[in-house]
Amino acid sequence: MMAGDPAPGLAVRDLAFVYPRSTEELFGGLTHAFATGAVTAVTGPSGRGKSTLLYVLGLMLRPRRGAVLFAGARVDDRSDAERSAVRGSRLGFVFQDAVLDPTRTVLESALEPALYAGLPYVVARSRALELLDQLGVGARADHRPGEISGGQAQRVAIARALLVDPPVVLADEPTGNLDHDNAQSVLAALGRAAAAGRTVVIATHDPFVLEHADEVLAL
Repeated sequence: MMAGDPAPGLAVRDLAFVYPRSTEELFGGLTHAFATGAVTAVTGPSGRGKSTLLYVLGLMLRPRRGAVLFAGARVDDRSDAERSAVRGSRLGFVFQDAVLDPTRTVLESALEPALYAGLPYVVARSRALELLDQLGVGARADHRPGEISGGQAQRVAIARALLVDPPVVLADEPTGNLDHDNAQSVLAALGRAAAAGRTVVIATHDPFVLEHADEVLAL
């Protein structure tokens, strides 16, 4: 790791991003180390790039300048295949609307990351069922997304994100479409993921999330 880099773990250094056909630069040279074993809430006014930052951290967008680092090693400048491998093994992503395939069962949705990580099916299935039970949706394993509530679907999405035991979990407005009770359940699950030693980053405008985050990064 070069002198002056952020601490090991998930970090960004001198980060900036510009969308094609736009002149507006986001992040303005952001340097930040995201705490391991903690929930960091990324907040700020609309248009400041909360979700974009998660996509950059998740190696789905390349920064205009600067770097994304995992354990001190730069990963944003790697080949598409290498970036996909990092996403498959080291990152879990939770979207605002869960994004569950309506044709698959809850269990099949939770198992999806195993296809990219090369996890044996028997191991992956056992892990998925354990996670679904922990998240209170194990009894819905054979149901399809249209047969469960929005809060249950979001908990399935968290199980999917945790299946391969990634060190980093990125969540984009995970409570945005939920009532208070379901939001509390989802946030508690992400909190447990952090307490188990993961780095959890949540893009949010939800005051409830901000109140319960360990750290807040304002853009």
